[in-house]
Amino acid sequence: MIAHETLNLNAVAEQFHQSRPAISKHIKILTECGLIEMKQRGRERHCEARLEKLNEVSDWVEQYRKFWNAKLDALENYLDKLAVDKKSKVKKKVKKRIKLKRIKKK
Repeated sequence: MIAHETLNLNAVAEQFHQSRPAISKHIKILTECGLIEMKQRGRERHCEARLEKLNEVSDWVEQYRKFWNAKLDALENYLDKLAVDKKSKVKKKVKKRIKLKRIKKK
């Protein structure tokens, strides 16, 4: 809502089922983070979005996305290797059993 237009606290609070003090706490946290700027206009305080600050959040998330993608790719490769090794061991056991059965028949 605030991203599209500057709103006063009452207008923001009316959009939610939470109490006005609860909305004020959320707005305070967003203000402390720099995502919202409060401007006094007469007796009312208006919330204005500072969306450029989201770039910092995006950059921070991106570094962890790259980190976790690399870790998950490594895990996937490891699990694929385990699956191949297990199939190989199973094939060897089956071949060995077949060979033993052939020997016993003779």
